[in-house]
Amino acid sequence: MLIASVNGININYNVEGQGEPLLMIMGLGSTSAAWRFQRRFFRKYYQGITFDNRGAGKTDKPAGPYSMKQMADDTVVLLDHLAIKKAHVMGVSMGGKIAQEVAINYPGKVDKLVLANTYHLYLRPGDELIARLGGLHQFMGWEGPLLTDSGGFQVFSLQDLRKVDDDGVTFRSHLDGSTHRFTPEKVMSIEENLGADIAMVLDECAPPTQRDYNEKALRRTHLWAERCQKAHTRSDQALFGIVQGGVFPDLREQSARFLIDLDFPGYAVGGLAVGETKEQMHTVLDLTDQLLPENKPRYLMGVGTLEDFFEAVSRGIDIFDCVLPTRLARHGAAFTHTGRINLRNLSLSEDQKPIEEGCLCYTCQHFTRSYIRHLMASKEILGLYLASIHNLHFLLDTMRQIRESILDGSFETLKAEMVTKLKMKSDE
Repeated sequence: MLIASVNGININYNVEGQGEPLLMIMGLGSTSAAWRFQRRFFRKYYQGITFDNRGAGKTDKPAGPYSMKQMADDTVVLLDHLAIKKAHVMGVSMGGKIAQEVAINYPGKVDKLVLANTYHLYLRPGDELIARLGGLHQFMGWEGPLLTDSGGFQVFSLQDLRKVDDDGVTFRSHLDGSTHRFTPEKVMSIEENLGADIAMVLDECAPPTQRDYNEKALRRTHLWAERCQKAHTRSDQALFGIVQGGVFPDLREQSARFLIDLDFPGYAVGGLAVGETKEQMHTVLDLTDQLLPENKPRYLMGVGTLEDFFEAVSRGIDIFDCVLPTRLARHGAAFTHTGRINLRNLSLSEDQKPIEEGCLCYTCQHFTRSYIRHLMASKEILGLYLASIHNLHFLLDTMRQIRESILDGSFETLKAEMVTKLKMKSDE
């Protein structure tokens, strides 16, 4: 039994195993002993941390009542006591709610955030069904932080299947051609039914270099942001605004200032990586870095290459999402620190190395390039699955290195090393 004096109380905790930290939070009235079976499994792969919440087990029982925020604070101070900068977090019952509080109030302490797509979940299986089944966390068995986009990007990518006006957008489903209508109020209802920790406003994503279209879309995006904010009712869900304006600095500044006045708890930068040059993207991010509040999260939507990570983080971005790691895996490509490799290549047929030497992902710890190349050539879905595991781990581990380098002051050195490796590969 280990005891930590944190937040004015003594907390009983346990640490088992080696690897990345995994924090397991128990529910109301239960003790950390309830994790005993999970601990036996997870200690093979993680450094597992379990503890008794205040008022439970061998932890102190000060006079109540206790709040979720207070218990989340206990959790974070325990991590600080253990010198753990960031952890994977999972919770059971009330522990899931504590985990959500940690994700919302201490996003820097949580290692993973899952993005779910509002458009696709609305069409199938339906947001009302998910709400009846306890919300998206319970529906998909994920206790970590969740973010839902507004579905706007998917709707606007339908082109001939949608029609936009100031009130909203009418579109036809790509599944069966049925007609649907998204308004700011409708999207907020859907996202609240889904119940993610972070929701996004409905916005209009315009082609980045078309000035006239961007002016019209920006006016509409701002109207919709105000309506989303008025329609949003869940106090346990953070609503982020989205800065739009294409590659035009004056429109981006106008958008940032308008949304800052609405005082959202976080801000996204949308409408990038959709056809503009890298230099134009960097110019926009240089501007938003100067304008957006430093004390609120900044989320760059739809961007996810290794180079983009370093360039965007150096310009103040905190959160990313992108389909790239799994899309590339489906096409047989894998990330490495010297660039992508094609896992379908015949040259790998007798290669006994992992995808990348030193990688700690499940795929690289258990399988060779030769075997994965065989799976790809045989059209076995396991090959795509193993490549996806590696690509996701690769990007998550890169972000871990970036966070640590920021804390110890070595970010610019790490960035230079990564960029040099990638350039050497591209010059070969």
